[in-house]
Amino acid sequence: MTSHKTTQTMKPATAAKKLGVYLEATPPEFQEGVVSRDELNALQAEPPEWLRELRRTGPHPRPVVAAKLGVSIGGLSRGGITEALTTEQIDALKTENPDWLVRERATQAEVRKETVRVKEKEH
Repeated sequence: MTSHKTTQTMKPATAAKKLGVYLEATPPEFQEGVVSRDELNALQAEPPEWLRELRRTGPHPRPVVAAKLGVSIGGLSRGGITEALTTEQIDALKTENPDWLVRERATQAEVRKETVRVKEKEH
C-alpha cells in the first residue's frame, strides 16, 4: 500500500482571512482560484508586492480595522463602521477621535482588565 498525500487547499476567503487582508481588494487570480497550504505559507513567508501594499494601505478587513483602532468588531458596528477601511481612513478616525471611538476604547480596556483579573483569580 502506498499512501498518497493530498494537497490541502482552501477557498480564497479563508486564505485572505489568514493573511489578514480584505478579499475584494486582492487580485482577481487570487479571488478566483484555490490556495494550497504551501501557497499560503509562501505568501506569508515572502509576500508579493500586492500583498505588502494591501497590508500597508488597505482596505483592511473589519478585524484588522478593529485591532488598529483598539476596539472590538462589535464596537465598530456600534460606531457605524460596516465597511473595510484604508489605513488613511483609520488614521483619520484616530485623529478625529469621535465620541463612539472614545467609548469603545474605554469599553475594550475594561474588558481587557476583567480578563486579566479573571485569569489571575484562576491561578
